[in-house]
Amino acid sequence: MLTNDNDASYAGKVISSWLVRYLNLADKPRLNTDKQAVVRTGRQKYYTEILTGNHSLVADEPLHVHGQDLGPSPYDLLVSALGACTSMTLRMYADAKGLDVEVIKVHLQHTKEHVEDSRVAKGGKIDIIRREIEITGNITHEQKLRMVEIANRCPDHKTLHSNILVLTSLKDTEL
Repeated sequence: MLTNDNDASYAGKVISSWLVRYLNLADKPRLNTDKQAVVRTGRQKYYTEILTGNHSLVADEPLHVHGQDLGPSPYDLLVSALGACTSMTLRMYADAKGLDVEVIKVHLQHTKEHVEDSRVAKGGKIDIIRREIEITGNITHEQKLRMVEIANRCPDHKTLHSNILVLTSLKDTEL
């Protein structure tokens, strides 16, 4: 219920400083990287720390897969990134076109579903992300439909539909 940004920031800092004593982070070195992000998982089941730029996040697995449910799962983060990119792209479009859009919400759901055609996916399952866009404002139905078309142009959407190459290597560290 904190609507003032300064109050919300203060409350967040107070809560996070209190939480530190329960997460046993004092003996851990701070995450540091010259890359876009660094991610660390220790011995606390699947509790995972993420540092990207100046922002710290936590990821975890839900209880039903033996995680501690202390943060979003990797798939939650993946669809959240798509949702954030979609809503930001739509906000930029609405602002550029002078549309009276108050709020843009993007509802997302990731599933793995069986497909009959084994040429489509190994093991007969494919990943499906369902994205539903909710637009509040004084615009026409046709303008909303155009915004749905624009959603498919967001950079994360384009990346997910492109050929992606993940290059993995072992980072040498001193012991």
